[in-house]
Amino acid sequence: MKKILVIHGPNLNMLGIRNKKVYGDITLETIDKMVKQKGKELGIEVETFQSNYEGDIIDKIHIAKDYYDGVIINPGAYTHYSIAIRDALEILDIPIIEVHLTNIYKREEFRQKSVIAPVCTGQICGLGYLGYIMAIESIYEIIIGGIKSYG
Repeated sequence: MKKILVIHGPNLNMLGIRNKKVYGDITLETIDKMVKQKGKELGIEVETFQSNYEGDIIDKIHIAKDYYDGVIINPGAYTHYSIAIRDALEILDIPIIEVHLTNIYKREEFRQKSVIAPVCTGQICGLGYLGYIMAIESIYEIIIGGIKSYG
């Protein structure tokens, strides 16, 4: 069975509590249940992981190289400055989709740049929790359906 790893970065464990006007009421637990259910529907195993610590995220990415067929990552604030996470992702030779609940390009200027996107297969932002579902479906099409990624 194919396996996908979903990585949630800092402060995403506070969804449903933190800044509801921006992120809404949905909790990380709910998102995790939805992505696992979508994976089950598609016949792929989905593991979720959340950390507020850059080193833990990097360690998990290193493990992904040998154990997963695709990665979905919401790096949170690390999106904008973590060259270390970018470098770890660049090692992978599997599909990687960067996901953000909000449209980072409509946010504050300091949030409008992703240092992560250039090493990803694609990026989905601004669609709330649906972005995660779309990312699962997209990786499924790439690894199972043989769909070519562009870019």
